[in-house]
Amino acid sequence: DDFGTGYSNLSYLVRLPISTLKIDRSFVSPINDDGANTEIVRTIIALSKNLGLAVVAEGIETNAQLQALKSLGCEGGQGYLLAKPMNQNELYKYLIGAERPIIPSSHPDSIPQISAIQ
Repeated sequence: DDFGTGYSNLSYLVRLPISTLKIDRSFVSPINDDGANTEIVRTIIALSKNLGLAVVAEGIETNAQLQALKSLGCEGGQGYLLAKPMNQNELYKYLIGAERPIIPSSHPDSIPQISAIQ
């Protein structure tokens, strides 16, 4: 989570048992029509793929950011453009389009994973 900021370190990518790398919003936010930060994000995505990791970008707020990330090969994303943060009941309601929250009877592991960028 928040790769490239704080105490994240390249050595963690090979030492820890991870399957997904999340690109911090501080790298995603500047992506715009000028291409600011594009090379950094492109390199993070390439590194992730070379290590066999899935990659998710956080903080997607504009369609331009979404399209840029898709063109760079980003597999997933999160941010206010795609959906607001939500609890489990809100998530079920969002996924099925129901008008009322539903409490699942199944284990959370049975919930299918969803890629926000297709």
